[in-house]
Amino acid sequence: MPQDTPEIAQRRDESYRRSSGEHVARYLATDGVEGYDDNGNGAPTLLLFTTGHRTGNEVISPLYYAENPERPGEYVIIASYAGSDTHPKWYLNLEARPRVHVQIRADRFAATARTADAAEKARLWPLLADRFSFYNGYLKATDRDIPLVVLERVAG
Repeated sequence: MPQDTPEIAQRRDESYRRSSGEHVARYLATDGVEGYDDNGNGAPTLLLFTTGHRTGNEVISPLYYAENPERPGEYVIIASYAGSDTHPKWYLNLEARPRVHVQIRADRFAATARTADAAEKARLWPLLADRFSFYNGYLKATDRDIPLVVLERVAG
């Protein structure tokens, strides 16, 4: 199994910061008119607002998502980090502080994030992985258990 080296991890982090920063700016400026389907591949993108687990600063991450057909208004994201051996920083943030904000197009709302248990993950994983086979490839790229996260809208 390939392992991340510090150089690989640093290049991935720098590339992600550059591309996600541009993506977030376009999404926010246009309420998702630009950035919701950023790649033109039909992949809906939400913005996840977390609080840095070390810094306390707001962190905004553009992520592919699917709505849970069993529970409308509940959303599913995958903490793949492109098959890295470490969790993405946004996942570490929501583990520490599960109260987050989500923006889908112009709709911004509070949510509670939780990691799906094994049975729920098995049931919900195909919502994204069947559309985007790279998620299944990421499973093979790492020994890490890639979390599936459920975002539950907070009433109010």
